[in-house]
Amino acid sequence: MKFTVLGASGLIGSQSVERLKAAGHDVVPATRSTGVDVVSGKGLREAFSGSDVVINLTNSPAFDASSIDFFETSTETVGAAAAEAGVRHLVILSIVGVDRVPQLDYYRAKTAQENVLARGSTPYSIVRATQFFEFVEAIMSWTTDGGVVRLPPTPLQPIAASDVSAAVAGAASGTPLQGIRNVGGPEVFPLDELGRITLAARPDGRSVVTDDQAGPFALVAGDVLVAPDDSDLGPTYYGDWLGRR
Repeated sequence: MKFTVLGASGLIGSQSVERLKAAGHDVVPATRSTGVDVVSGKGLREAFSGSDVVINLTNSPAFDASSIDFFETSTETVGAAAAEAGVRHLVILSIVGVDRVPQLDYYRAKTAQENVLARGSTPYSIVRATQFFEFVEAIMSWTTDGGVVRLPPTPLQPIAASDVSAAVAGAASGTPLQGIRNVGGPEVFPLDELGRITLAARPDGRSVVTDDQAGPFALVAGDVLVAPDDSDLGPTYYGDWLGRR
């Protein structure tokens, strides 16, 4: 099969490209540096030529309300170009629970992307993943003040980026879902505990204080960001991943 991967230089994009190539597929990595722009449509016709599947892993340059326009416009543009090129399957990566957190602009934007994709004429698959292991330190940085990291006890079920790329490549290689596949890690942690585990493995002088009001994840109620019962679970445990790094 021939695949075009949009956003091929990103964390999940680069790993998805390598997985698909290792499986013997023909893969076209498409990025702005290769002359492809998903908003204007520049380069999409050439990038999609002969492709059976397009995996759209591009991301908004901002995480505020402007991300809504980015995802709606780019998904419409990619969908139109895919239909014109005769692409048989469109795949995007989204977030577990994304449609249940309307108070976060970025989550509303990703929900809008899902809706645009589902309205299109090309068969599609949506892979929703929980938060990545690789983003935990960034999440902690948002609420760091000196030597203190304030984190809410919001439950998360983090997953390794390598396991996400495996899920994306697997979905893209199969029959279009015409719906959603949820993927998560094998363990659930309160976010404040996850911060403590991270700092225990990589001490840097900071400590974690539980704060129900700290950061954007304080706005998330209950277990919204935990993978649903019918989800596929990645095999990588957070402690093992920390140890290897």
